[in-house]
Amino acid sequence: MMMITIATGVGLQQKIREKVSAFNGDIIISQFDGNNSDITLNPIPLEQSFYPKFTSVPEVSHIQATATKAGVIRTPSDFEGIIVKGVGADYKWSYMQEFLIEGRIPDYSSSLNTEVLVSNYQANRLGFKNGDKVIVFFLKDDGGFLNRRFDIVGIYDSGFQEFDETFLFADIRHIQKLNKWNNDQVGAFEVFVSDFDRLDEIGNAVFENTGSFLNSMTITNKYYSIFEWLSLFDFNIALIIVVMIIVAGINMIVALLVLILERTPMVGILKALGASNWSIRKIFMYNALYLVGIGLFWGNVIGIGLLMIQKYFGIITLNPETYYVSQAPVYLDWYYIVLLNLGTFLLCAIMLLVPSYVITRISPVKTIKFN
Repeated sequence: MMMITIATGVGLQQKIREKVSAFNGDIIISQFDGNNSDITLNPIPLEQSFYPKFTSVPEVSHIQATATKAGVIRTPSDFEGIIVKGVGADYKWSYMQEFLIEGRIPDYSSSLNTEVLVSNYQANRLGFKNGDKVIVFFLKDDGGFLNRRFDIVGIYDSGFQEFDETFLFADIRHIQKLNKWNNDQVGAFEVFVSDFDRLDEIGNAVFENTGSFLNSMTITNKYYSIFEWLSLFDFNIALIIVVMIIVAGINMIVALLVLILERTPMVGILKALGASNWSIRKIFMYNALYLVGIGLFWGNVIGIGLLMIQKYFGIITLNPETYYVSQAPVYLDWYYIVLLNLGTFLLCAIMLLVPSYVITRISPVKTIKFN
């Protein structure tokens, strides 16, 4: 139970974090204009001291330029408001590659093209399929509309409906042209870090090493409610582990007391023959720890087996509107498995010292006479 709790709890935390990072990066650098929405209004010069390599903060593993613009997809029977996210050749597609369910990732490494990546939600909502053309309308400054025709080359499904119903990926040069920006102007920079556990610390370092006219925000601040909800999992995991260890310890204490009571005459004989209390206690301790070892072995076999089945077959499904994932994710790491086993074994051994003290209260005369 402890193993399944950690594997599913940490797995859910990591999977949701990866999805939020896939659409935003770990840190977003944008214009210092008070605009915290997903739509970039004012451009930023592409030429920055931290781009394309953020050498002043070594924990930054990747940085990419993006731009977004609101639009409307219209079909003969329906329409849908979206955000077109413009990305370039420097975009980190590894996360989106995992979400890809049909087609391929667009190629923006050469000349400007019309390839786009849409979500499965958008495709089902508007009746698109891979290979179709899609027309997106954009609002002009004078109140009119501009339209662009794009070619769908891939369909993704992240399971994070808040993002799936919003983002369509296109070449950033389209956004630059629509906004009448220069080729060296972008909407924001997305930063990825090598150690997410130190995100707040790295985020402060990034903020200090960007210009005074630029703002930086970590995704834990931008999506505070999501990460605050995820932090509750740590308490739940710790609570379940404590409860399970207490239950296991009580069971072993009861088992050891039963063993001692069953062997009370033997204890009296051993004492009469000169055996010390500690040597007799060790006999029962070794026997009890042997039982703990058997329990740990079968617990590992069953626990890891169930987790592997879930990891590769996804039997347990979840509501993505509530949990942001379609199936219960599993995180397996031999480090926490070994640590969990050693910790459980040591704690049970310490707890067994208390009932073994009963042996010191047994009188050889009374036990042998009783026998």
